[in-house]
Amino acid sequence: MTWPFPLRRPQRLFTTVVAVIAAVSAPSLATAQTNGKPAKAEDREEETTRISSEQMTGRPDRELVLERDVEIIRGETTVNSDHATYWAAEDEVELSGNIRMTRFGDRYTGDKMRLKMDSGVGYVTNPTYHMLESNGQGRAERIDFESDDRALITDGTYSTCEGPNPDWYLKASSLKLDTGREVGNAEAPVIYFKGVPIIGALSMSFPLSAARKSGFLAPTQGTTSTGGFEVSVPYYFNIAPNRDLTLTPRYIARRGMMLGADARYMDSTYAGETKAEFLPNDTQTKTNRWSIASVHAQKFSPETTMNWNINAASDNNYPSDFSRNLSISTQRLLLRDLNFTYAGNFWTATARASNYQVLQDPAAPITRPYDRLPQFTLSAARQDVNGFDWTANLEATRFWHPTMVRGERYVVNPSISYPIVRPSYFITPKVSLNAAAYSVQDPNTNVSSTYNRALPTFSLDSGLVFEREASFFGSAMTQTLEPRLFYVKTPYRDQSKFPIFDSAVADLSFAQIFSENRFIGNDRISDSNQLTAAMVSRYIEESGTERLRVALAQRVYFDEQRVALTTPTTGKSKPDWLASGTLQISNALRTEGNVQYSANQNSVIRGNAGLSWRPEPKKVLNLTYRVDVPNALRQIDVSGQWPIADRWYGVGRLNYSLPNDYANRPGFAPLTAPPSRGLSEGLMGLEYKADCWIFRVVAQRIPTATGKSTSTLFFQLELSGLTRLGSDPLQALRTSIPGYQELGTNPNRSSY
Repeated sequence: MTWPFPLRRPQRLFTTVVAVIAAVSAPSLATAQTNGKPAKAEDREEETTRISSEQMTGRPDRELVLERDVEIIRGETTVNSDHATYWAAEDEVELSGNIRMTRFGDRYTGDKMRLKMDSGVGYVTNPTYHMLESNGQGRAERIDFESDDRALITDGTYSTCEGPNPDWYLKASSLKLDTGREVGNAEAPVIYFKGVPIIGALSMSFPLSAARKSGFLAPTQGTTSTGGFEVSVPYYFNIAPNRDLTLTPRYIARRGMMLGADARYMDSTYAGETKAEFLPNDTQTKTNRWSIASVHAQKFSPETTMNWNINAASDNNYPSDFSRNLSISTQRLLLRDLNFTYAGNFWTATARASNYQVLQDPAAPITRPYDRLPQFTLSAARQDVNGFDWTANLEATRFWHPTMVRGERYVVNPSISYPIVRPSYFITPKVSLNAAAYSVQDPNTNVSSTYNRALPTFSLDSGLVFEREASFFGSAMTQTLEPRLFYVKTPYRDQSKFPIFDSAVADLSFAQIFSENRFIGNDRISDSNQLTAAMVSRYIEESGTERLRVALAQRVYFDEQRVALTTPTTGKSKPDWLASGTLQISNALRTEGNVQYSANQNSVIRGNAGLSWRPEPKKVLNLTYRVDVPNALRQIDVSGQWPIADRWYGVGRLNYSLPNDYANRPGFAPLTAPPSRGLSEGLMGLEYKADCWIFRVVAQRIPTATGKSTSTLFFQLELSGLTRLGSDPLQALRTSIPGYQELGTNPNRSSY
C-alpha cells in the first residue's frame, strides 16, 4: 500500500533538558546486534585474547609483562602500546606509552589505560577519541568504559569537525556516549563556535546516528513582518517506531504564546498526520486563534479503503498571520473530505462527503463552492473485450449551498470504443452517452425545478507514426513525424437553465484539446462538430532520451458553438492555435515553451517559456516568462542556486509582474481587481559550507492576500551531526528554487 505522505523524523535531534528532567530514548529495533557488536555473552566467551610484543616476561598463565610494540587483540578490540601488563586469570591489561585502541571502528588514544578484554570495562587517561558511526571526536581528562558500547567522558569535548582545533565543539563536565542506544548525554554542556560560547544548558542529549530519540529539539528563532520576533522550543516524543508526537510552544512577540502539536503514525494498513495550533487571546485581535489539519488513509481490506482530509482555521486571516509557507499562506479554501472506496475486479465504488471553509479576502471575495453531502460514484471499465473497450460512470450527488440553488444531480455516462492499434498507426472510434437528471430548489423563492438531458457523442481519434534516421547536433538520432486527427460530434441541447454546481471552462492545452467536452464537470456538455489536427515531431537518442519535441495543434469548428457556462456565445468561434516545444540542448541545459494564439483576438492569449541550466550539483539557474491575457497576468520568474566565492553560495528567486493593459483589451471580461505590478514574490540569501557546519541567511517576501504580503528573515547555523540552530529556511528554498540541493546532508534526518 502506498501512502501519499511518508513519515519522517525531525530534522534536529538536539535535546536540552533542565534540572532533573532526562531525555528518554526508545529501544532500538535491532536488539540482537548493534553496529556489528556481539550482543550475547556466550559469543564473548568463545573469543580468545591474542598477545604479541617484542619482549615478554612473567608467567603466561598468571601475569605477563610486555615491552615494545605491544598488541593485544580480542574480537573486535585491538590495543597497541609501548608497555603493558596482562593478567590472564582476569583477562585484564594495563597499558602505558603511546596507547592506541580500536574497537568496532571507534578509535582511542591516551597516556594510561586499564581494560578487561572480555567485558570491555576499563578506563583511559588524557584520551582522544573518534567514533566511526557519527564521526564524533574529541578529547578529555578521562574516559571510563562501562561496556563495549557505553563510555563516560570526564571534562571532555565532542565535535564532528576534523582536526585538533575544531570550528565548533561541545564541552561538558560529564559526557556519556551510548553507541548501543545511539545517544549521547552531557551534563552542564556549552557549545562553542569559533571559540565563542553560543549556547549552554544544565543537561543535553544528542544522537550518535540517524535513530530517533525523545527530547527537546533545537530552539528556533526568526522574525516576520506580521508577528515580529518568534522563538519556539519543540519537544519530540518518540512514542514507538511508527508513531511520534512533537509539541511546539511558540512565542510570538506581537501576539502571545502559541502551542502547536504534530502527531504522526504509520502501520501496514493505515497512516496519518494531524497538526494543530492554538493561540489564546491574540494580543492584536483579542480573540482565540487556532487551526487544525488532519490527513488519514486506512485500508480495511484489499478492496476497501477510507481517507479523510480535514482542515479548519479560526478566522479569515489565520494563514497570512501565522504561516511562512507560500502554499499555506495563500490558501483560502480549506477542504473537509471523507470518503470510502470499494474496488472490485473491474469496478470501483466511492461514497464521499465534502465541503469547504472559505477564508475570505476582502479585496477579492471568493464564491463559496458547493458542499457534496453526500456523493456516490461507480466507475467500471474493461479493455479488449472481443476487441472493444468499454467504460461506465455513474454519479449521484446532493449539492448544498446556503444562498444559491441547491439540489440533486444524477449522471450516467457509458462509452464504448474499438481501438485499432498498429506499429505505424492507430484508429479509435468511440461512442458515449451523457445522461443527467436534476432536482433543484431555489432557497430564496422555495421554487423547485427538474431538468433532464441525454446527449450522445461520437469521436474518432487517429494518428500515424513515421520514423527515419537523422542527425541532431552531430549525434545519430531517430526522428519521428506523428500527425493526428481527432473528430468530435455532439448535438446541441439547451442547458442554460441547468444549475452550475461544479463545472468550469477548461483552459485549452494539449491535454484538453483531444477531449470530447470543453467543460470540466457534468453541468455542461458542449455541442461539438469539430476537428482537431496536430503534428508532433521528436528527435530521440538510441538510449531513449528525447532531445527535441515540437508540437502544433489547431481545433477547427464546423458549426457555431452555442452551449456556454453562463451567457450563450454569439458569432462563430475562430480556431485557436497551440504550439509547444522542448529542447534538451545538453544534459545540463533544457528549454521549453508553450503558446496559445487566439484568432478571435488576433494575439497570443497564453504562453510561457522557460530555461533551466544545471551544469553541476548545487548549480542551477531557472528563467521563466509567462503571460495569461484573460487573467491580466504577465510575469518573469528568475531563480537559482550558484557558488559565488570559495564555500559561498547565493540563492534567490524573483517573481515580478510586468506592466500590462490586458484588462482594457476588447473581447475580455472586465477584472474585479486591477492588474498587479511589481514584485510578487522574492527570496534572497547566502549559504556558507564549511567542513562541519553550514550557515544560511535568507530573506523572503510572499503574498498573503490582495495587496498584502509577509516578509520573513531566516538565520540558521547547522552543526553537522548535532543540530540546526535558528529558523529553518530549507522548505522555502526547496519550494522557490526548482532543482535546489542542500549543501550538506544532516545525518540526523531519516525516514521509516
